[in-house]
Amino acid sequence: MLAIKNNIMAANAARHLGTAYDSLAKSVERLSSGLRINSAKDDAAGLAVRELIRADVAVIQQGARNAQDGISMLQTMEGAMGVIDEGLIRMKELAEQAATGSYSSAQRDIMQAEFSEMADEINRVAGATSFNGITMLNGTGTVDIHVGSATAITLNKANMTQTGLGLDTGGGGKDTEVSTAGFASADNIMITGDGSKFKIQFAGGNVIQTAAFANATDYTLNEVVTAINAASQAASGYNAASAVYTASTGQWNLKIINNVAGVHAATIDDANNNAGLLTANFAETAGSAGGNLSIGGDGSGATAALTAVAAAIDLKDAARSAFGYKMNRLESTISILDIQAENLNSAESRISDVDVATEMATLTRTQVLAQAGIAMLTQANTMPQMALTLLRG
Repeated sequence: MLAIKNNIMAANAARHLGTAYDSLAKSVERLSSGLRINSAKDDAAGLAVRELIRADVAVIQQGARNAQDGISMLQTMEGAMGVIDEGLIRMKELAEQAATGSYSSAQRDIMQAEFSEMADEINRVAGATSFNGITMLNGTGTVDIHVGSATAITLNKANMTQTGLGLDTGGGGKDTEVSTAGFASADNIMITGDGSKFKIQFAGGNVIQTAAFANATDYTLNEVVTAINAASQAASGYNAASAVYTASTGQWNLKIINNVAGVHAATIDDANNNAGLLTANFAETAGSAGGNLSIGGDGSGATAALTAVAAAIDLKDAARSAFGYKMNRLESTISILDIQAENLNSAESRISDVDVATEMATLTRTQVLAQAGIAMLTQANTMPQMALTLLRG
């Protein structure tokens, strides 16, 4: 029907042109973004599945990074155990040297001094080695390395301290603490010197005498500790004194460790029996029992030291091996996680990514339809002119 008021053909052509244009815009969006799903309206179910897969991939990839961090932590600890290994070998070498009868007691005491220093260094390395503030060589317990949303690999800590390795180089005595009141600070002025020596007398006859304290000079608790340790190192090769803080009282006490087996009680006074220096009695406490691992003196303990160090090496080797196979396990886990992430990425790609070849074919088709629609809309818009021709006639 030829009409003027309503151009049905133009409306129809415009509708088809709009549809072709919308399809063309969608193809351009997909090809420019590389994604088949750019919003939920493109594929609501597909979008939900894609986001779940992406979350799984993110967790797996973080799990792989966690495992890599775990390897780094174990490598740090295993490297420290290599240093401990060198110390243990040197200690065993010294024990073997002291076991022979061709050395004097004085010479064995020198060996004992190095033996104790090596044990102290092992203790220091075990306590000081950490990764992100986490220590694994100075106690027991576990560290869990998460390698997925619900899975973890447990790493066991190793006690590589002197106590853990059975290498306490003390003499078997007990800790003793001063029985008098403590001090508010380790740096508070405590005593005034009178030129005499500071003497520590243990019940069994072991005596430690410090260097002379100057006349009319004030000394702090820390300075007294330093002076006592200088004397005890020179006499027996160990630190006898330390300043200990007691949280319940908020005070510091002088703590003395006896290096002689079976000797507990001690007194501390002025070696010249002069007034003015601190005089205090030490009472036996429930302090930790000292060890008796020693290669000094007559060398009678060298054989026992050899056995103890050999046992410590076995403990260290077992722990170091455990760290090694845990590193291998974590490396295998990383490989598996990488494969999982790759396969999930492939599945996500099939859901989310655009098929360029197919989409280009769609783009070409919709371009032709859009061009045809524009041409037909132009023709349809001329139809009312025919009605005008009749009216003019």
